[in-house]
Amino acid sequence: MSSETPRPGRRSGAAPTLKDVAAVAGVSYRTVSNVVNGHRYISQSTREKVEAAIAQLDYRPQLAARQLRSGRSNLLTLSVPFISHPYFAQLAHAVVGQAERVGYDVVIDETRGMLERELRVAAGFRAILTDGILFSPLTIDLERFEAERGPTPLVLLGERFRSDRIDSVVVDNVRSTHDVTRALIDEGRSRLAFLGDVESGTVGAAPADLRLAGFSRALEDAGLRPARIVTVAQWDQVNPHGDYSRQEGYDRTTELIARGLDIDGLVCANDLLAIGALRAFREHGIAVPEQVAVVGWDNTAEAAYSAPSLTTVAPDMDELARLAVAAMLRRLDDPEAPTRTSVAPYQVVRRDSTGAPARGET
Repeated sequence: MSSETPRPGRRSGAAPTLKDVAAVAGVSYRTVSNVVNGHRYISQSTREKVEAAIAQLDYRPQLAARQLRSGRSNLLTLSVPFISHPYFAQLAHAVVGQAERVGYDVVIDETRGMLERELRVAAGFRAILTDGILFSPLTIDLERFEAERGPTPLVLLGERFRSDRIDSVVVDNVRSTHDVTRALIDEGRSRLAFLGDVESGTVGAAPADLRLAGFSRALEDAGLRPARIVTVAQWDQVNPHGDYSRQEGYDRTTELIARGLDIDGLVCANDLLAIGALRAFREHGIAVPEQVAVVGWDNTAEAAYSAPSLTTVAPDMDELARLAVAAMLRRLDDPEAPTRTSVAPYQVVRRDSTGAPARGET
């Protein structure tokens, strides 16, 4: 025999209902409904009685029914290639925080860069009740994306492609990589290599092309030529983190060293490549930054604790997330609003890998 005593106004063993709450609070069923749905014209004393009864019974509103009435789920979906990638983990954390501030929950979807999963995202997750999708594509191209587009509002994150029919939020890959390369040049480095080129037209090529363009432009502005441009391995099902992994940075840098190190600066397309490169230099007795300065892109948590700490481009993730959520809310409120591209800010964070003091940041 159960030792639990049924709560007043509640059927034993059953989930509490609005009528149970009304009985405990001593008010009508409709009054409880008005309190649950946030109606303004309820006296403070009545509201407090109803809220106390809700707490006593641990009543949970029937969310699905409320969603059907309002036409909103108050749920957003963030779709990214790899949750395990530090950049996307930081992005997810920032988006969840920003969405929470405006009353939304977030579901995280991991596509793993698989075309069939990205096609589901483009179509709008027909089986998932979500108000809108924040989508960072890796594999799908603009033509397939537009062919599969469903009615669910969607905001693109990043520069895989842009569409004049879809809102997007980006960080300026060209300018930011130009700036971090220029920082090396200003410190007297003149034989610079770029690690992270990807064959054009393949997975990951868009951001790689843009960062390589920023690197090349900085050298051109200074009257220099690149010492090396290092291509990384392609993404595939066997190599799911593909081009921009720590292992790839380590392997490609080891090859550079084996061929004879003829550089004094290495610009890496992301922090993971740079951290792999730092390990290769350390294992081969090459001093960073005395012999070679190294920079990355992302400002992952590892960057501040690598040996030496890593100079990198730091996108403002909180602002990127705020812009993305704001773009989605704008689209939900006004489906016919003109599309807009928002640019999130960034800064170059200077650390030991370029000779700056560990605490030196700009």
